[in-house]
Amino acid sequence: MINLSILISSSEVSGPGGLFDINATLPLVAIQFILLMVVLNIILYSPLLTIIEERKEYILNNLAQASEKLAQAKELTTQYEQDLATARKEAQLEIANSQNIHKEILDIELNISQKYIDSLLETISSDLSSKKKTSLDSLDTIVQSLCTEVEKKLSI
Repeated sequence: MINLSILISSSEVSGPGGLFDINATLPLVAIQFILLMVVLNIILYSPLLTIIEERKEYILNNLAQASEKLAQAKELTTQYEQDLATARKEAQLEIANSQNIHKEILDIELNISQKYIDSLLETISSDLSSKKKTSLDSLDTIVQSLCTEVEKKLSI
């Protein structure tokens, strides 16, 4: 600390300008600054800016491609949804048609079966009726013969 204060006090200004002497050094420092700025611009900043610009273009191209693919995906999605809806409608119509056809077939088969059963019942009923009549006739003759026998035995 003492050395610094001695140095400051011993340095006397002996000419004009003193601590801030503006002579040829200021323009020289300005020229050095401008030259350094130009060199840094050529060496460092220009390649860096071109790389940044290339990356920006790359990102923009990728975003454009992604948005195109997204638009295509949306179009395909709507097209597939429409196709699915039409397929569902067609399937429902086909199911309804097949149900109607099967119902008609079932009704026809039921009618045929009912007619067959009715005719079978009619045949069985007529057969039973004829057998009943035959049985009653034969029973009547048997009863008549028994009656005559009983009368003969009673008369004896």
